[in-house]
Amino acid sequence: MTDVTPDRLRDDALLLVPDVTLTPDGPLERHAVVVRDGVFRDVGPVERIVRTHPSLTPLRLSGHALMPGFVDAHHHLTQSFGGALAFGEPSEIFRRVWVPLERALDEESAYVAAKLAALESLRGGFTTVAESGTRAAVDVDVVASAVRDAGIRCVLGLVCNDVSDGTGADADPQTVLAGAEKHLARYGDDDLVRPSLAVSVPEAATAHTLAATARLAADAGTVVQIHANEHLVAVERSLVRHGLRPLEYLHHVGALGPQLLAAHATLLTPAEVTLLADSGTAVSYNPVASAWKGNAVAPATAFAERGIRFGLGTDGTRGDGFRLTDAAEFAQRLTYGLASGDSSCGAGWTWWERATAGGADAVGLGRHTGRIAPGAAADFLLVDLDRPEMRPSWDLPWELVRRGNRDQLTAVFVAGRLRLWRGWPPDWDGPALVRRAAELAPHVVRRAGVTRAHPTSVAARQRTAAHAEGTAGAMPRPGDRR
Repeated sequence: MTDVTPDRLRDDALLLVPDVTLTPDGPLERHAVVVRDGVFRDVGPVERIVRTHPSLTPLRLSGHALMPGFVDAHHHLTQSFGGALAFGEPSEIFRRVWVPLERALDEESAYVAAKLAALESLRGGFTTVAESGTRAAVDVDVVASAVRDAGIRCVLGLVCNDVSDGTGADADPQTVLAGAEKHLARYGDDDLVRPSLAVSVPEAATAHTLAATARLAADAGTVVQIHANEHLVAVERSLVRHGLRPLEYLHHVGALGPQLLAAHATLLTPAEVTLLADSGTAVSYNPVASAWKGNAVAPATAFAERGIRFGLGTDGTRGDGFRLTDAAEFAQRLTYGLASGDSSCGAGWTWWERATAGGADAVGLGRHTGRIAPGAAADFLLVDLDRPEMRPSWDLPWELVRRGNRDQLTAVFVAGRLRLWRGWPPDWDGPALVRRAAELAPHVVRRAGVTRAHPTSVAARQRTAAHAEGTAGAMPRPGDRR
């Protein structure tokens, strides 16, 4: 174990010497990194790094791996008060649960909800999240303030809907696009917040707005986040309205391209897979959301084979990078690997890479973060390998995917700053935030008027028990005369 304390990791310049450094070339032993001004200034063999930087004191991180932080390619930060409200619910719960919940948020509760989600993400090893746009009736800068204060990097979406998706009225396209331009200019110099645009689903915007947001994002070097081909009902709605499936329609109006980040993309025809490959569109593969909400599983192994850009997203389900990578591989194995006899199913490296560098590329930050390399942002994790799950070690990337746990995280760094130490922020009161969220959430949920199709698990159990008793009472017992 390392004897390094948080105080020793707060210096403006650090020379860190872990047992293993996970670089773009794979896990390397006897490698060190130099962190200064929020970036990796040097990465290489320990002897050379120490010789080249004699003014820095090497900090030995015995028993630890230094790896890139996870990137969550699809999140909903202001939905954190919902939690288990969506458990057991059928698809398209945004109409009955998420939109009402977000619209019940005021400025304080939106800030607390977003910061709570950011804290959970940091605790799970995420150093970047892509926020796909809140429906809360507050300035989106409330969310920006929350992620800055938490210390996590964020690709911050602004919802640009101008057609009702069943949860609100139409909007003036000119007003929407003017707001989009203002949003893109607002965070140009921000260290942690990168602006992006968002459309809830393709049918929530006119063809003109879909094409215009694509152009604005491309010109700004950022992304447009759109839920696409997630549920069968959405595919059918698009076919009835446009005569085209959602991705086909996005291609038809000129919205596909490297600037588009398509969330979910679970229900795809071979032709739509080809559209993704040919256009350079990125996808957020969200395996936990597929399991929890019952939609299909995106063909991610096929994405990898076809060269389609994709990262991994939580969709706000749970902020745990290790469990997300495990779910990514597991879902592919159950859905596609077993049927085809594919015993590798992408192996560990595919899912580890897509959770880090691939995710950074998908959210438009590929040149900035997601890897341990000179010039990249110093967004990284110190992972304790002296655990039963990791000893002995034969294939570290795959072991991190299948056996890694967030309780192995000793430290989380974003932009070169220590943001989390053994599960909690060292420079602000995390437990106080959790307590405040617990106070606010019940009031928000009551205001929201959430509609659930299923009872809580406790109520369901009681209902089942009552039904069983009633059935037993109606059954003839031995000796009864009929």
